Amino acid sequence: MAASCAQLCLLCRRLLCSTTVANTWRYSTQLRHCATVTGLPTKILNGSPVIWGNHTTAQARQRWKQQVFCSSYFSTTHVATEAKELSRADVATIRDAAPVTESQISLDLDAAAELSALEEISDEEAVSISVPSAMPPASTSLKDYVDQSETISKLVQLGVQLWKLDERPNVGSMLLRLNFSTDVAPRLLFLKHIGVEDSRFGYIISHNPFILTESLENLHARVNYLKSKKFSAETVASMVSRAPYLLNFSVKRLDNRLGFYQQQLGLSASNVRNIAARLPRLLCCSLEPVKENLKVCGIELGFKENEIQHIVATIPKVLTANKRKLTQTFDFLHNTMKVPHHLITKFPQVLNTKYLRIRERHLFLEYLGKAQYNPSQPNYIALDRLASLPDETFCTELALATLEDFYLFQKTL
Repeated sequence: MAASCAQLCLLCRRLLCSTTVANTWRYSTQLRHCATVTGLPTKILNGSPVIWGNHTTAQARQRWKQQVFCSSYFSTTHVATEAKELSRADVATIRDAAPVTESQISLDLDAAAELSALEEISDEEAVSISVPSAMPPASTSLKDYVDQSETISKLVQLGVQLWKLDERPNVGSMLLRLNFSTDVAPRLLFLKHIGVEDSRFGYIISHNPFILTESLENLHARVNYLKSKKFSAETVASMVSRAPYLLNFSVKRLDNRLGFYQQQLGLSASNVRNIAARLPRLLCCSLEPVKENLKVCGIELGFKENEIQHIVATIPKVLTANKRKLTQTFDFLHNTMKVPHHLITKFPQVLNTKYLRIRERHLFLEYLGKAQYNPSQPNYIALDRLASLPDETFCTELALATLEDFYLFQKTL
């Protein structure tokens, strides 16, 4: 019964569509015939008959009524004839038709649904229709894809800074090609598995989005290598969190970097491991600045090999410090403050302190007559305290002055 009803609906729609053109031609022909009988010239504009002539006369009005009557009569006759034809011939055809299978019923119903696309719907149904916004074909910023790309949206939720990624060529197109479930999520689970905190995911991806394209096999191999070199699991997680590019380097390159520092500095494996754990970017950065700073410390600054070893083991940042800043700070300590090499080696953190901070404090102590850095003399001031104490503590404990006096003195420099 359902199949017959569906086929009847489809047949009715086909008949209505196929007879539309014929109906229009018949109506136009009949209308022209009425116009000929009435003797008035007519013109069709947008499907409506327009009568040209003198409409003020009674004869014109009478002829116009006859024309309308003719068109109504022919339209009514046409509808009745089609109804009779449909009720006799088509119903007989449907009755004699072969049984319809379930697949044909499904296809016919789908076709019927497609034909009803112009059917009126309620306001509630119209509001419930959601049209997905099209993804921008091109853009200079990833923020334009947050609403369209699940990957970009989830990365923003993780704390990734899109403006950092926008500054790097081809990174945006790479991220848009990634699927969050199959590409991004497994790498995040890997980072979590090795001990990286969730709050560091955004920082790592913001600085190294290419970790999302590294194979999980390579990532596991590099972590296992670091553990084989006696780096603890907590240390590996901390190193990855602070040096996002660490796991992008192959096992061979990581091994070469560790060997370089051990050979160049003449340190034990334990000391090299300690340096790498405190400053993991030493395994990622270029080796040229490191080689340059080692030469500066030995040749220009005049430190001995054992002194360089102690300085580097205490303050690894000396290896990556700016060469001009390093020489400027040493020159002021050694030539102006008259601090010998062995005292600078004993307190190497002064080499990592801002030059302006050391200069202002020394000049203030010299103004007060308290700039004394020789441990064998009274009123000795240690270099580590000079460099590390906050201003208020420096004034009260070392300079024996007020903070206001120190600020006033700074204005005279």
